Amino acid sequence: MELKFDIVGGDFNLAGRASSKIKKVLKQLGIDPKIIKRIVVAVYEAEVNVVAHSVGGRLFAQINSSEINVRVVDDGPGITNIEQAMTVGFSTASKEVREMGFGAGMGLPNIKKNTDEMTIESELEKGTSLSFTNRF
Repeated sequence: MELKFDIVGGDFNLAGRASSKIKKVLKQLGIDPKIIKRIVVAVYEAEVNVVAHSVGGRLFAQINSSEINVRVVDDGPGITNIEQAMTVGFSTASKEVREMGFGAGMGLPNIKKNTDEMTIESELEKGTSLSFTNRF
């Protein structure tokens, strides 16, 4: 099963739409709730990162009998230093984003912590591509 979602940059009201839909599908498939929680945390963090840091992007989820593969591609400014971005507490979020309660620098570390595999590629002025897998 493949799911696709468009993510609108700056629209925090829509953040969480993909993670909610994926959670519903995984529950219907009878996946262990502990695994679902890890997946939903990772997907939600990825959605919020796109909303907070880019003009928009797309999230693709491929679900089969043993795993979920998620790919998130954004049309953002790119990440200058991925290693630094993976550091807990590091954030480039704007003051406005932080005032809304986002941008604490936990997004990428939480995604890594809640996935079995994660890769991230970024090119300045072109955007970022994040992929992760969770096995059931």
